[in-house]
Amino acid sequence: MDFNYTEEQLALQDTLRRFIAKDYPFEHRRALAKSADGFDRAAWKTFADFGILALPFHEDFGGLNGNAVDSMLVMEMLGRGLALEPYVSTVVLCGGLIRDAGSAAQKEELLPAIAGGELMLALAHYEAGGRYALDRVATTATAVGGGWRLDGAKVVVLGAPSADKLIVSARNGTGISLFLVDAKAPGVSLRAYPTQDGARAADVKLAGVKLGAEALLGTAGDALPVIERAVDYANAALCAEAVGIMSALNEVTLEYLKTRKQFGVPIGKFQALQHRMADMVIATEQARSMATLAAVRVDSTDAAERSRAVAAARAYIGAQARLVGQQAVQLHGGMGVVDELNVGHYFKRLTVIGLSFGDTDYHLGRFSDTLLAA
Repeated sequence: MDFNYTEEQLALQDTLRRFIAKDYPFEHRRALAKSADGFDRAAWKTFADFGILALPFHEDFGGLNGNAVDSMLVMEMLGRGLALEPYVSTVVLCGGLIRDAGSAAQKEELLPAIAGGELMLALAHYEAGGRYALDRVATTATAVGGGWRLDGAKVVVLGAPSADKLIVSARNGTGISLFLVDAKAPGVSLRAYPTQDGARAADVKLAGVKLGAEALLGTAGDALPVIERAVDYANAALCAEAVGIMSALNEVTLEYLKTRKQFGVPIGKFQALQHRMADMVIATEQARSMATLAAVRVDSTDAAERSRAVAAARAYIGAQARLVGQQAVQLHGGMGVVDELNVGHYFKRLTVIGLSFGDTDYHLGRFSDTLLAA
């Protein structure tokens, strides 16, 4: 298997690297985290101009026919820049759901709008008490006349405060269905809040939300496999983002070891700290290999193969990210936790990634279950 990137992939990665270095510095990111939106709408438009919002969609719908490896390169760069824009929720999760389950009319309407940066979406799926189980849905969808009525509540809906539309999962009978819901529709209420990493999320309540028949995404009652695939794509994307953060942490930590002096010499001269730095680099490179495996396998049509590879990557990278993050903070001493230094912010983002769409123990359990099933 050829693991070399194409010229187009390298050019895209270099474009993002230069944009983050010039137009998305850490101080700008700190200010964005405290703003009303919690991200930069100008940067979102720039992402559209770069083509990364169109990356995973078919060219018939304004896309670039990209695959998960292309998305991996993008997510690694966004991780290095600690980007706050809702790329995973809008493009990877909701865009993937529309791409895989939407009707031709829905794709023609929604995917070009996502690609152009004109439409933001959020997946409202998880519910209180459900932990990470994707089939735990208590929100109900009741057929009323020629449409639907939704009742229920969703928690920790990532990107919901800025979303124009929500994709809501609900149970009709014994199956799970997906519905496109305007974020400001009557009966929809949001309780927005910042997350630990500076992004935004919301708890969503649905009280008698009335929808037309066209709001149904895909086939009624058959949404669970589509949701599972979309969440696998999101997990693969988060693996790549974590690798980008780990690489950045290694760079800033190494620079600190070279410049911080103790007893008249740089602390990087101390062998014990050199060993810890070496452990961080090895952990990052091993995590990169697992992220690449997840990106290669997540496009598989074999659901079991896809699930096994993604679960293995999330479990392994979760453990390695914790090691790298903790070592980076500790090697910076007290400076590692101050708000003015990016190290603590990188660590917070790694922590949130480790709890998104399943923690390390959850994915380790998923992986072991696939082995037993095989």
